[in-house]
Amino acid sequence: MSSPPPATLPNAAADVSHPAPDDAPGEATVLAVPLIPRVSAADGELPEGADLSVALAAPPRVAILTVSPQVFPEPATPRFFPFVLAADPSGLLLVQANLGFPLSREVVDHPRHQSLQWRDTASRYFVLNAITASAFRLPDPEELILHQALLGLIASPRGGGHYMVAELQPIIGSDEATLLCFSSEVGEWVEKSIHYPLPPRPLAPICVISHHGRLWWVDLTWGVITSDPFADEPVLGFVPFPKGKVLQCREAWGETDQYRYVGVSDGKLRFVDMYVSAHPDSTEWTLEHEARFADIWADKSYKATGLSKKIPVLALIHPENPNVVYFFLEGHLFGVDVRARKVVECKAYELFAPPSYYVANRFTHAWELPRALSSVVPLVH
Repeated sequence: MSSPPPATLPNAAADVSHPAPDDAPGEATVLAVPLIPRVSAADGELPEGADLSVALAAPPRVAILTVSPQVFPEPATPRFFPFVLAADPSGLLLVQANLGFPLSREVVDHPRHQSLQWRDTASRYFVLNAITASAFRLPDPEELILHQALLGLIASPRGGGHYMVAELQPIIGSDEATLLCFSSEVGEWVEKSIHYPLPPRPLAPICVISHHGRLWWVDLTWGVITSDPFADEPVLGFVPFPKGKVLQCREAWGETDQYRYVGVSDGKLRFVDMYVSAHPDSTEWTLEHEARFADIWADKSYKATGLSKKIPVLALIHPENPNVVYFFLEGHLFGVDVRARKVVECKAYELFAPPSYYVANRFTHAWELPRALSSVVPLVH
């Protein structure tokens, strides 16, 4: 058993960040989108011709994403369901849909050997455009996608609605890895060889973030791997967590996303541990805030919520205000101004799945919507 999460809330941040590009969008709606969307089961539930809908909710509520049977043609079950792998500020979402099918045997080709495996699941991948309410099914790559938590989505810097989907495929014990990439401009999957500078340690991937024209592969036990997937010869960088925050291999696997979080806020990548970030070219983290839950619980703003004095589950960091961190507790999503030690928002939340007793930040994405979407879809209060 791992030790319980600490009862302090350090929040670390770099003191320098790149300026936003000239064409950066203005102020946008920020919301939490559940990883597991609803599947439309009734005619008329979605607008005619739409593959999805997003019911925006006033912060800090959780928005509800609904997908059409084109994305997931079967009733969702506890084992087979669609889920969101990545959310890009351009309005794009990457969704994996796992469908059941009769048990079959297949040969899998690996770089140096073949293996035999039995499968009763078929995975399909879609890029959803929340602005146009459309879904595009990605073609199946010749090489297998090895781990969905290593699959990321990023809008093309050339614009035009184009994007890149990329999976980092390291070979443990080797100094080489592969970026398996699908570019909407090329229309097919390609493999890019890449030098892998990390020591031979198994990854515990949790998600992939798009930020500052790069993808960031998050391992909450160790640090963040980053690269520009659009480069002809991409290079991997690695930003380890602060000294004393790196866990041992396999330590707290399956639990870290209850009390650790990496996300973008105020233009920087930030690490919250229940530590912000690194400048895109930095290899270090800088401590910005630190607070004790005892001080938060003692404030009248927390007492007014009626919530118990329990260590909550870390949900996300506000994408625009790095002082505010959100938590799940007792069916509520509440925001804390870490610097002031005060609760600033608290609302009951609704997640289609998973059960509330297993809620963790792997099941939500902080999504900063483009103004093109947030200006046309009304908030649900």
